[in-house]
Amino acid sequence: MKEIPVKAQAYKKTPEFNEDTIPAGLLKAHQTKEGTWGKINVSEGELLYRILEPVVEEIVLSPDKFGVVEPTVLHEVTPLGKVSFHVEFFREPL
Repeated sequence: MKEIPVKAQAYKKTPEFNEDTIPAGLLKAHQTKEGTWGKINVSEGELLYRILEPVVEEIVLSPDKFGVVEPTVLHEVTPLGKVSFHVEFFREPL
């Protein structure tokens, strides 16, 4: 499992999304900016997190398992039924 750098600090959090309110952009390949890490926190149900590079990796996220988004790496998510989650963003201090 990928890890957010120890010195990285949270600076922003999305609203809680569910299978009906998830933005379309999260369902297709997208990426964070250089230096921005993401932590996908599922509070209910399951979410398929697909890392698209350098090799495809699929991880089923749940309340017991969060996902780490590395900077600039293409990824996407797919709800697996009823789900509730949010994404928290981190960056290292300058």
